[in-house]
Amino acid sequence: MTEIPKNHPRYESLVTREQISAGVDKGITSRQGLIAQGRGEAFDYLIGEKTIESAEYAEAVSVALLLLAKKPVISVNGNAAALAAADLVTLSKLTGALLEVNLFHRTDERVKKIIDELKNNGADVVLGENAEPLLPLEHERAKVEREGIYDADVIFVPLEDGDRCKVLAEMKKLVIAVDLNPLSRTAQTAHVSIIDNFKRAVSNMIKMIPEFKEMTEKDLWEIVEAYDNNIVLVDAIETIKENLTAEQNKILGIEDEKNNNGAQPQKEPKKRVRMQRNAEIAKRVMSRGGDLMME
Repeated sequence: MTEIPKNHPRYESLVTREQISAGVDKGITSRQGLIAQGRGEAFDYLIGEKTIESAEYAEAVSVALLLLAKKPVISVNGNAAALAAADLVTLSKLTGALLEVNLFHRTDERVKKIIDELKNNGADVVLGENAEPLLPLEHERAKVEREGIYDADVIFVPLEDGDRCKVLAEMKKLVIAVDLNPLSRTAQTAHVSIIDNFKRAVSNMIKMIPEFKEMTEKDLWEIVEAYDNNIVLVDAIETIKENLTAEQNKILGIEDEKNNNGAQPQKEPKKRVRMQRNAEIAKRVMSRGGDLMME
């Protein structure tokens, strides 16, 4: 990997590019994965290259769901393994979620290399080698293991494609997706959409887990009950709009409005809309299916 000086203004972004490129060299990431990474990076730039409040909210809900799940699974593709193999293993161990490799550009060799990468970073068991075409899809992502993704109740699918996300939701599974594009099919199909950089999202979730493990099941359900994915998507879009407007005004030399004292006016904090949901209905989400999250 090229050595990037830590004082470079684009340090994190450049390191991520190097990690993806190294993943291609190791046979973990497909060449198409480079394009996917670039697309996500463009949206990250528009969001401000930071975890916005609504994304942190979605990350908290995701932690709650993984801890409440009976059969949670973390689906891993080449980009995810190249960017955060160690963190994925940590997330798996802290939540009890199984790891399973699932690829669009699938070869037995790539699956084996990703499994080895995860095991080299501390994983004990990684599913994916014995996958069967169990999902109703016409491509390689249809191949999953029965005791893994096929039987899961909650699936964490970082860097997902929209087709499989839709199928999993239709199979009454709760889908958590990490996608920087709030307009994508994945983000608009998942039950919980984390509009954040993948590495930031997983790191944030790991930091939340110790506190969440101290909560009662009732406390965790209260977090889930209040969640509305549409609010998260709208907030991400509004953030992009605000950032674009600010950049446009900067280029045009338009200053933000100031009050009579010459100070910037205080913005009212965004109001978080909380869904009022019957607690008994919420507790049946796992058994009855993910579509309840969209009511």
